[in-house]
Amino acid sequence: MILDALTDTLIDGFKLLPFLFLTYLAMEYIEHKTGSKAAQIMKKSGKWGPLLGSILGVAPQCGFSAAASNLYAGRIITLGTLFAVFLSTSDEMLPILISEQVNPITIIKVLLVKMIIGMLAGFLIDFIIRKRRNGSEEEFRIEHMCDHHHCHCREGKILRSALSHTLQVFLFILLISFLLNLVIGFTGEDKLAAFISTKPILGPMLATLVGLIPNCASSVILTQLYLEGVLGAGAMLAGLLAGSGVGLLVLFKVNDDLKENIRITLLLYAIGVAAGILIELTGLVL
Repeated sequence: MILDALTDTLIDGFKLLPFLFLTYLAMEYIEHKTGSKAAQIMKKSGKWGPLLGSILGVAPQCGFSAAASNLYAGRIITLGTLFAVFLSTSDEMLPILISEQVNPITIIKVLLVKMIIGMLAGFLIDFIIRKRRNGSEEEFRIEHMCDHHHCHCREGKILRSALSHTLQVFLFILLISFLLNLVIGFTGEDKLAAFISTKPILGPMLATLVGLIPNCASSVILTQLYLEGVLGAGAMLAGLLAGSGVGLLVLFKVNDDLKENIRITLLLYAIGVAAGILIELTGLVL
């Protein structure tokens, strides 16, 4: 069984590798050409920040959530805009779905759901904050206005960056797929999927915890489990909504208010769980 799992993993993985590389090559090009422009747009977004943040967050820019954390730490953008970016960003989900040649309609639906939830949550958070402050704005924090992107995809040449990113994610996929194939081999895919699908609340709660892990492993795990039919759409989206790449990690590093950072994390978790449960209960099909 172990040999079968390893064989299946390697065959599927190496079929995926060229598509994964081409996808990252295109994404790196977009990142190098538009990354700084997106940050500048965010700085000038004002009250429309959640709208722009949710749209820009969907774009394949691996350093954008980290940039948003720095902009929020300097109070250049609002808290609602930060949430819009965190909730809409997809980290490694998008390249994996594209590389696996998933139906483009499904990919668009996933991105639209994340964008809409991010936008609505962002506007609601900003509205509540403005009411509490009677419309007053926070002052800039100049000491936090340095531009830390914390993302290797901005370093070096596009080809080298694409290769590096591809290899890292490819190794994650091999490891996760191998473990998943072992679990499915021992328990059976139908039994595993049925166990999770019969728990519409527990699934999103656990998936959202995975999504909070501040690296690409979380989005790889969630996307692979969804593609294997183990996770439903609600559980997957719950985790991916909470997954902000390294954005949350950067926030804890650059934002001095630890209590605020913890509140942001808890609210991010709550939004992910609530959205995931709602999607599971409504039976949304992607």
